[in-house]
Amino acid sequence: MLKFKAVRPEWVTLSASAFLLIAFNSVLWGHLFDIATPDSKGITLFVAFGVMIFAAFNILLTLLAFRPLLKPVLTLLFMISAGVAYFMGQYGVLIDAGMLRNFAETNATEVRDLVSVQLFVYVVFLGVLPSLLLWRTPVVYRRWHRELLSKGLVTLVSAAVIGGVALINYQGLASLFRNHHELRLMVVPSNYIGATVRYLGERVASAQQPFVKIGEDAQLNPGWQTHGRKSLTVLVVGESARAENFGILGYDRDTTPKLDKESGLIAFTDVTSCGTETAVSVPCMFSNMGRKDYSASKAKNEEGLLDVLKHAGLDVIWRDNQSGCKGTCDRVTLQDVSNLKDPGLCANSECRDEILLQGLQHFIDTLDKDTVLVLHQMGSHGPEYFKRYPKEYERFTPVCESNALNNCSRESIINGYDNTLVYTDHVLSTLIDLLRNNQEKVDTAMLYLSDHGESLGEYNLFLHGTPYMLAPEQQKHVAMLAWFSDSYQKSFSVDTHCLQLSREKPLSQDNLFHSVLGLLEVNSKVYNQSLDMFAGCRGAVIDGVLADK
Repeated sequence: MLKFKAVRPEWVTLSASAFLLIAFNSVLWGHLFDIATPDSKGITLFVAFGVMIFAAFNILLTLLAFRPLLKPVLTLLFMISAGVAYFMGQYGVLIDAGMLRNFAETNATEVRDLVSVQLFVYVVFLGVLPSLLLWRTPVVYRRWHRELLSKGLVTLVSAAVIGGVALINYQGLASLFRNHHELRLMVVPSNYIGATVRYLGERVASAQQPFVKIGEDAQLNPGWQTHGRKSLTVLVVGESARAENFGILGYDRDTTPKLDKESGLIAFTDVTSCGTETAVSVPCMFSNMGRKDYSASKAKNEEGLLDVLKHAGLDVIWRDNQSGCKGTCDRVTLQDVSNLKDPGLCANSECRDEILLQGLQHFIDTLDKDTVLVLHQMGSHGPEYFKRYPKEYERFTPVCESNALNNCSRESIINGYDNTLVYTDHVLSTLIDLLRNNQEKVDTAMLYLSDHGESLGEYNLFLHGTPYMLAPEQQKHVAMLAWFSDSYQKSFSVDTHCLQLSREKPLSQDNLFHSVLGLLEVNSKVYNQSLDMFAGCRGAVIDGVLADK
């Protein structure tokens, strides 16, 4: 059996620091190469940045270089870093607390979609094999006082290197860090270590906060007494549906052939999401905080839109075909349809979005309370877009049938994504037709709003979850559609002609909370007329209270 020469821990930390810097940071080096000027100053800055990161790694590993810790910690770093490096290189993702939250709150189906042979290769060659080499190498430690002295000297020298390099290259490095905030999110493993610390801090802070109820004063406007029938308001939460690829919103491909023909449909053209991942956008859009004041820890401990509607006496149901409601529906009726065994709509632990409409006619036939029904779609969730729709909706070909998107042409990726929208078009038009066919006995309406958008290769980014301040418009510009039956328009004083004229007005997910309260004539102190996108196209609002026309 091959024997390895015994080494001191300093050599292990130096070698591990170099390995971490070189093997797992190809995305970082590629990005630095793109932004550095092609001259001696650019090369010097490139090298200076690398030396500083190397020295910083060496300091951290030196502080952990004790017999019980060193090898287990390095093994863990190699294994995790291999996976992180794969996803960063494959999809162009940046690692922050939001991305970690997205990963932590996903489900088995979404995780399975991301597993590939390439990921396995990364983990084996960058994680398993280096770890085996590490464990086969004997490490000789000195007596504790000499070991501490050695570690102190190594730390001092490494810190001096960082300080010296920073001082010599201060102007260039200061400009680099000031203009490229994304760099800190690209350095593996410090990016995911920092993200983990922030995420766990967020969870601890959330656990320590008291639960806050809002809108307990909510009451239905007296005008409800004049309604001659029950009402059903359907809120559809889309997934990864970027506005740019909706035919009805001006895309040069007809991805919405059925919706284009739906009379009375209102397509809002300028709507911005609260976040770039479901774990942020969904709880944010249903809260009354708004994007600027949104806090994940606060959202977990505070009621939202659905709670206020329930306080007002409406029946609220959340029907889910995805990875859950991220806490939004914890206090209302939840129907999880994502794992049903319908042979026509479900396979491999996943159901098509038409499952959300299953039994809806019977539901309407037996409706005995005014109801808000939320349908949470699987929508256009990537990277395996080809799994999100039945084959008969594959209108654009060829299609990428792999989760390793860098192995596919951009055309085939876009084709697969566009086909998911063709299927969403079918689901939404089917829902509208069903609601229209029942308007003689129930006041019906639909509001569709995607949680966030999606990157399809622009700027070498794929999927979503890029930190908001760095995210391209494709991840933030989302689709929103509204449809109201004739009886609903009459009962709730909705002027759809007025809405059509104002559909190009800038809106965001901040508007959802107050717009739904206004639409459903719910009086409460938490209602803000200025954020109600329907306010100018229905009954007058006086001092935060709805008044009949």
